Amino acid sequence: MPQILDPLPSEGSDPILCCYVNATSLIQIARITNVPNWYFERVVFPGQRLLFEAVSTAQLEIHTGMMASAILSDTIPCSTLMVSEEGDDEPFPQSLGLAVTSHKVV
Repeated sequence: MPQILDPLPSEGSDPILCCYVNATSLIQIARITNVPNWYFERVVFPGQRLLFEAVSTAQLEIHTGMMASAILSDTIPCSTLMVSEEGDDEPFPQSLGLAVTSHKVV
């Protein structure tokens, strides 16, 4: 799956396909900041499923939107969000369960 904006750096390991689900009722920002020479940031609406490619060492930061700010809610290793591209009976195996978060924001 090619990235539309900011493709992964060519050096390094093979990309993995990842899935994150925003199971909250709030808008979230998904961001990866620990991969040099690469910028990844996407808005994830409530109930939305985000499919993306990343290197296995990437960390997905989830920032939950508030009135005039965003709070870092979670940091998830992309290796735990990995899904299989083909050959599975289920489109999103058990790793999807790890991707679903429901944080209580105070």
